[in-house]
Amino acid sequence: MNVDLSVELVPARAGQAGLWLKNPVLAASGTFGYGVEFAAQVDLNRLGGLVVKGLSAAPLDGAPAPRLCETPAGMLNAVGLQNIGVRRFIAEKLPALRGYDTAVIANVFGHTVEEYVEVIRALEQAEGVAAYELNISCPNVKQGGVEFGREPQLTREVVRAARGAARRRPLIVKLSPNVTDITVLARAAAEAGADALSVVNTFTGMAVDLRTRRSRLGLTTGGLSGPAIKPLALRMVWEVARAVSLPVIGIGGIATGEDAAEFLVVGARAVQVGTANFIQPFAPVRIIEELEMYCRSNKIATVRELCGTFISE
Repeated sequence: MNVDLSVELVPARAGQAGLWLKNPVLAASGTFGYGVEFAAQVDLNRLGGLVVKGLSAAPLDGAPAPRLCETPAGMLNAVGLQNIGVRRFIAEKLPALRGYDTAVIANVFGHTVEEYVEVIRALEQAEGVAAYELNISCPNVKQGGVEFGREPQLTREVVRAARGAARRRPLIVKLSPNVTDITVLARAAAEAGADALSVVNTFTGMAVDLRTRRSRLGLTTGGLSGPAIKPLALRMVWEVARAVSLPVIGIGGIATGEDAAEFLVVGARAVQVGTANFIQPFAPVRIIEELEMYCRSNKIATVRELCGTFISE
């Protein structure tokens, strides 16, 4: 039995390209470099897409070491969005990425609204980018980022400005789970012009080294990811999918094809694989194969049949 894994995440509209994926599995930002670094270990053409490291207007050095810390069933990170800057990305990384048959999504970060806009305007002039993912949810920077993702009015402000700059391509907004009610922020992003939502970024956490009585990270806190957060992320995807009509990309602890299927069932149209990449660089390809096997075993002809089929009593 052949299984159709393709999904239309965002339909095309006048003046703007749509976002079509050959399958619903993407590599998550911050876990897969700029994509090209993984080309020797992973057939990038197999991926539904990849989201590159967060790009800022100017290069960022990121947070002090240590930046990663293993936790039970998960991982804390405090990388601080180290990156080479959008212009070097366009000049040095994007030409190679254009050679692969996969959707390249640029994760966009700024300390101010103006910096977000500057990054998008630079990318608008480049070829080979399929969409933008607006990162308003990173917990590991001192200003910007998560500040825009905690207050609805700030969310509207930055999304509206990004929407004005993003003329050619879909705009995806990545939401923070570190809020009282994620649906409030989802609605704010939708009202301001988002085409889709990524749900969720990491949960703020910490780990202590009892020998030194200091943080195990260079920063005091970091972002918790991995299987430990999957039940929380799954619940938030379900809440957001019911609250807004936008397509949702589910993120959080996805390590198997069945994990991916669960996110689709509660309302996601696609998923991103993050922490699993640190354990097994080819995890996204394995998850694609496992998702296809799950569909075949259950006589599901198209993966789209799974989306939003959760039965709530």
